[in-house]
Amino acid sequence: MSRGLPLLHRRRILVSGAIGGITCAAVVVGAAMAGQDDDGGDAKASTKAAQTISCPAVAGSLPEIPAQAQAEVDRNLALLDTQLAEANKRLGTSQGEGGPNFVQNAILGPLADKRKSTLDRIAISIGRRAEKPTGLDALAECTLSGGEAGAGSGTGAGGEADSGATPTAPASEPAGGGAEPGSGAEQGGGADAGSGQTISCPDVASKISGVPAAAQAEVDRNIALLQTQLDEANKRLGASQGEGGPNFVQNAILGPLKDKRASTIDRIELSFSRQGSTAPSGLDALAGCSLTSG
Repeated sequence: MSRGLPLLHRRRILVSGAIGGITCAAVVVGAAMAGQDDDGGDAKASTKAAQTISCPAVAGSLPEIPAQAQAEVDRNLALLDTQLAEANKRLGTSQGEGGPNFVQNAILGPLADKRKSTLDRIAISIGRRAEKPTGLDALAECTLSGGEAGAGSGTGAGGEADSGATPTAPASEPAGGGAEPGSGAEQGGGADAGSGQTISCPDVASKISGVPAAAQAEVDRNIALLQTQLDEANKRLGASQGEGGPNFVQNAILGPLKDKRASTIDRIELSFSRQGSTAPSGLDALAGCSLTSG
């Protein structure tokens, strides 16, 4: 009887064991590399997701607020926060949309317009009871922070570094869209060469009457601005064939146009308020525009 396994059989066992060890090592190395790849992908996604919109502080730049104006100022400070949150939400859901200027044209630009109107209301509310603050318009512009600058991605609430007065009541954005100046229903001039479509907006000028003499120049300027906004939107429409997804026109052209028009209409209403008059009602409803076939 042999005391051990035959030599050939023992060699077979050794070879099999070696192959099994190599296979296990390969599996371990492959899993480690896959984990590194996953971590890298997660890191890239996290970098993009870290991008937010940041706006200058407003509350800390205000003078002492009269007690009679405090509630109105607080409402408008809250509205600034709402505007920023909505812009960051839009930023987070717009990845891959539009061209290289999409974020500026569709998000940052309209946000600046909204903030300018809100800052105007803050200045006016303080100015009714005390010296009107100056220089607030310089706080309207916001920028991207974190992530890759200029990319149409990012999530988070962003940050407006407001300190001091704390908003105490939620505020809602003034309803509105856009309408250009002139008499009669306003229609866009720049047609989309491919579809023959243009943008048409409700007439604003014909709905305005009883303008105080001291406000006439400002009202006229804003009526002219409405027309400029419409012309620019139609030019963008004609040059944007093939860009973005199915909602590109709404998200990148009609939506921002509505925001701009809402802010401009708001300034028209404010020009009445500065002179102690009341603007015609229903102007906010004239902000939204639509596509029409040429």
